[in-house]
Amino acid sequence: MHNKFNKLSLAVTIASTALIASQVSASGFQVREQSAKTLANALSNAAAGAEDVSFMAYNPAAIGHIDGNQVAGGVAYIDADFELQDATASNGPIVYGVDQSGQGGETATVPSFAAKTQLNERFDLGLAIYAPYGLSTKYDEDWIGRYHAVETELKTIDFQPTLNYRATERLNLAVGLRAQYADATLSTANDLGTAAALDPDNPLNSLATPGKNDVIGEVTGDDWGYGYTLGALFQVTEKTRLGASYRSEIDLTLDGELDVRGTDPVSDAAIDLGAVTGTGGKAEITTPANLNLGIYHQLNDRLALMANAEWTEWSSFDELVVEFEDGRDPSRTEENWDDTWAFSVGANYALTPQWLLRAGLGVDESPVPSAEFRTPRVPDADRQWATLGATWMPSPALGITAGYMHVFADDGDIDQDGSKEENATKGSLNGTYEVEADVFALSVDYRF
Repeated sequence: MHNKFNKLSLAVTIASTALIASQVSASGFQVREQSAKTLANALSNAAAGAEDVSFMAYNPAAIGHIDGNQVAGGVAYIDADFELQDATASNGPIVYGVDQSGQGGETATVPSFAAKTQLNERFDLGLAIYAPYGLSTKYDEDWIGRYHAVETELKTIDFQPTLNYRATERLNLAVGLRAQYADATLSTANDLGTAAALDPDNPLNSLATPGKNDVIGEVTGDDWGYGYTLGALFQVTEKTRLGASYRSEIDLTLDGELDVRGTDPVSDAAIDLGAVTGTGGKAEITTPANLNLGIYHQLNDRLALMANAEWTEWSSFDELVVEFEDGRDPSRTEENWDDTWAFSVGANYALTPQWLLRAGLGVDESPVPSAEFRTPRVPDADRQWATLGATWMPSPALGITAGYMHVFADDGDIDQDGSKEENATKGSLNGTYEVEADVFALSVDYRF
């Protein structure tokens, strides 16, 4: 059967977008909600706060600031809303929609756990389990941008055993190993109607209608990768502490399996006839390295001030190469993401010996350099945070913390050009994204 929309073109469409999303939450697809205490302070205490064992996820040397043994567990609930406004989509002479909108926000729950023990006067041993990256967006299957994305879900989990060395009474140095598991599920609609209508040799030619006979392709893939983290914590004076940490990049090879299904009798028939079939692909990707620098100062008995700067090496995501199981030429997609900085400040106020109030503000750069590189899977833009929270300590050994963050994101234009090679089967998509999110976090820590 001579069909322009065959299993190979479908494989390119799905595998390339799927593995992009696995590489593409914070800026990019980063997740920073590993502690309710850091969230409530807008992450301004990430590198230098060292308040409990959960801070090991940001700076492994934090466990050296905690004597004895401690466990901590927490959960963050993320409610994100993405809406593409005034959208226009087309593919050559085919117009899919004009001045429409599409909402793709999703919710996600992010758990975390950490524990440490003090081996002796010099060494501490810890383990942190947390999610450093993640993404969840879902649109209606008939939305205007369906040929670029329908559903995107990326989950990662890091297992981080950590060893801290108390070099002096003021200096802690730590190293941690990271074993990272990544799992992705992505789906995209494909315009079978246009391909069949333009192909006179296709037996479905007389039945097909452009933009009306879609095939949904869903790909899943997973892999393990390994890296490391380094940290230092220096107590300059009794009231001032400096922190620095580095988390390495991790290389992953995501293997994907593609499943297809029709949305109407015509697309179902195409699958039954074998004109559209699934296939597989793989891509080598890298989750980025990042660096945290912070300062914590106890101004007086009640008030503490803090600040943090975080650099993320998103420039490692400059191109995605997808290789196919059938041996055809690889698919290449240009990304050109930029390195980013995030800055935050915060304060703690001891209302009583049992209650500590928290607040913070932050700004975060987007790695997406321009509208042509913004996608519906990651409608990222520069953002600002405002946070607040409180810690209740019913005893010196037990702390319960609740935190809230609201994310204000700048509007982000999208300009996906249908003439680009990677958009040959997707067409053009233009509009403006409005993005905002709310995050709620709760954690408990216990020292023994």
